Amino acid sequence: MLGKFFRKPEDDQGGRIPPGQTLTTRFPVLTYGPTPRIEPQNVEVRVWGLAEEQTFTWADLLAMPQTTLTYDIHCVTHWSKLDTTWTGVTVPELMSRVQLRPGATHVMIHSYGGYTTNLSLEDFVRPLNLLAHDFGGAPLETEHGGPMRLVVPHLYFWKSAKWISGLEFMDHDMPGFWERNGYHMRGDPFKDERYSDGY
Repeated sequence: MLGKFFRKPEDDQGGRIPPGQTLTTRFPVLTYGPTPRIEPQNVEVRVWGLAEEQTFTWADLLAMPQTTLTYDIHCVTHWSKLDTTWTGVTVPELMSRVQLRPGATHVMIHSYGGYTTNLSLEDFVRPLNLLAHDFGGAPLETEHGGPMRLVVPHLYFWKSAKWISGLEFMDHDMPGFWERNGYHMRGDPFKDERYSDGY
């Protein structure tokens, strides 16, 4: 039965499949803890730390230019899904409204429900990264991080935090939830960076 949804790639699809990954046509749901259920109009993304404090409401985020992007995603649990399409606000678009303070080098992503994950600013501000509210042309389902999640397609998908609620800018790197529990601090799938590098 599983073979209907998962298959080993015959090749790396022209370099698109990282080492150790299996293609899937499904979108597996992997979440630690209860699934937060937030009404869209109640979504807020708070900014603090080494940045001018402010809060972006759902209305603020939808009033920004919206972008639709298609790319591959890769989960640390060994599945990859190709040609996924997302719509939302690009991180550079959001960051054009954020005033960073000197010394900011990293950001801790916070989610409703208490989840956190860390990113360097270099990884965070890439133009393909989205605060996404639509997947495949439809509102993002709660189980997949709706109403809004971060999507960081160049790293393993645990870095694409579901139910995003805050951005804490920092002058150093710190582990988030899964990083404190043995996962790699960066998580590049093409370097097979699944597990701890010493933290």
